[in-house]
Amino acid sequence: MKIFINRILSSIKDEFEKTSQQNEYGEKIFEFNQKKKVRTNGSVFIQSLIFMLIVSALFFYISLPIINYAHISFYFFLGVITLSFIGFSSFLENVKNVNDKTSKAFRKILISILGASLIFYGFAFLISSQVFNAKRYSNLIDKQEGIFKDDVKPINFNQIPVVDKTTAERLGSRKLGEIGGDLVSQYDIDPTYPQINIKGKPYRVTPLTYSGLVKWFVNQSKGLGYYISVDMASQDTKLVKLEKPIFYSFSDKLNRNIKRHIRLKRPTYIIGEINFEIDDEGNPFWVASVLKPTINLVGGMDVNKVLIIDANSGEIKEHDKKDVPAWIDRVYPAEMIEEQLVFNGVYKKGFINRYIKQTGVTKPTKGYNYLSIGEDIYFYTGITSVLSDKSNIGFVLVNMRTKETKFYPVSSAEEFSVMESARGSVQEKGYTSTFPILINLNNRPTYFMSLKDGAELTKLFALIDAQKYQNVAVGSDINETVKNYNKLNADLIDPNAENNSSVERTIKEIKAVNIEGNTFFYFTTKEDNLIYIAGVSISNDLIFAKENDKFKISGYKNDDGTFNVTGVKK
Repeated sequence: MKIFINRILSSIKDEFEKTSQQNEYGEKIFEFNQKKKVRTNGSVFIQSLIFMLIVSALFFYISLPIINYAHISFYFFLGVITLSFIGFSSFLENVKNVNDKTSKAFRKILISILGASLIFYGFAFLISSQVFNAKRYSNLIDKQEGIFKDDVKPINFNQIPVVDKTTAERLGSRKLGEIGGDLVSQYDIDPTYPQINIKGKPYRVTPLTYSGLVKWFVNQSKGLGYYISVDMASQDTKLVKLEKPIFYSFSDKLNRNIKRHIRLKRPTYIIGEINFEIDDEGNPFWVASVLKPTINLVGGMDVNKVLIIDANSGEIKEHDKKDVPAWIDRVYPAEMIEEQLVFNGVYKKGFINRYIKQTGVTKPTKGYNYLSIGEDIYFYTGITSVLSDKSNIGFVLVNMRTKETKFYPVSSAEEFSVMESARGSVQEKGYTSTFPILINLNNRPTYFMSLKDGAELTKLFALIDAQKYQNVAVGSDINETVKNYNKLNADLIDPNAENNSSVERTIKEIKAVNIEGNTFFYFTTKEDNLIYIAGVSISNDLIFAKENDKFKISGYKNDDGTFNVTGVKK
């Protein structure tokens, strides 16, 4: 056996030497085994082109790139197109043992287009960057100085929004669980809960979603027939049944997915944010902000127009940002507003100053919240110096529909310091604090927040003067909290403030009303036509009040003809 193997190896060696010798002398006996056949009929090119088109279509449908030179996803899309053709055509050439000239030429064209596009984007990005346009980035948002007591009216304490996003999620889940039946087994709740105004009152609203792929397949023909509505003041939570169901949503898997629907209809539009909103008649819509570069080629993205999509029919209506319907609350994305405030603070004295001298450089605090003022939603955040992280030099309010921006130069505690003060006041209970909202109390900016236990249940409320944040007033309800706040901050109360007027009144009629487990006294007086509202904790005197009893009443008048009572003396 060993001898046989040695003979085979010897034969292979001789043949190799023979071939080498033939090649050395220029003989070309085996040349036909060493060269590829050449085809130029274009079969590889056609097949590769079809493959490229299929891959590109699938990638577009799944990933939804923006077909716009100003967005980076467009260049990724070009890369997918190029690589799919190059990869597949090269594979076919190797498999079929051919050299397709058409494919080679097209590969060069694709590579040239991709390379030129990337060079263009790199150039556009450079000339549009903050390095060369610091002042223009600073001016993306026009920050005007405002007067707090004039711009922010005293709040009706019955309308203080006590529901944050986490609480809304809990209330919504509880409401859906109460309904039971098929709704619980087939649907979930969209966790976004955007804050909007409905007829001047703050709400958090969100649609239902399909609870998985199978549930979507079974129920997608019926659509989503409900949405959750949470009154942010009263915590009243409703599962609202729609006359026309929602067919277009984020939870749909195919063409009715709201992002895909918009991209297929508007492939070149840069969409900033898509929010769920309800019009004044209770009809559901999706509101999408369309962005456009405002600084050279690709820099300074800002809202250009607004798309309003009917959640039932999918009909899309375009509006200029200045002509949106009055019921629309959220035109400008919160993240974009926050970014533009950063630019305004760090670049107002140039790019170099930001990193070297840092003269007058400011920045927004790390958190933000929303305020309902009139019919609009306002973005709120504090402004602090980059050299300090414990106090604010002021705060801003930005109208999320118009982007009107007011800066209030009020030195105050930074929001997270306030939250820590609120937690510290009841540290033995281990409560956590919500991010504060800013209200007008006694014509002074005042932080309001809820204190929650480990189960995210609201246990207490807290009020803290923005400037005198060491004094923390807490209470189990709003009226008790206000009463304790006024005791702690008696020296800060402006006696001439509208919401701290003190009057003598004679009781005409009084009734006790239980609202959400809290007792309130509603009474009228013989001196005027106002309806006075007082929490049971305001004064024990009201428990036994009757007609013709006279009281000295302090508080403030609301626009709706009611008077919030903050103090009562007989």
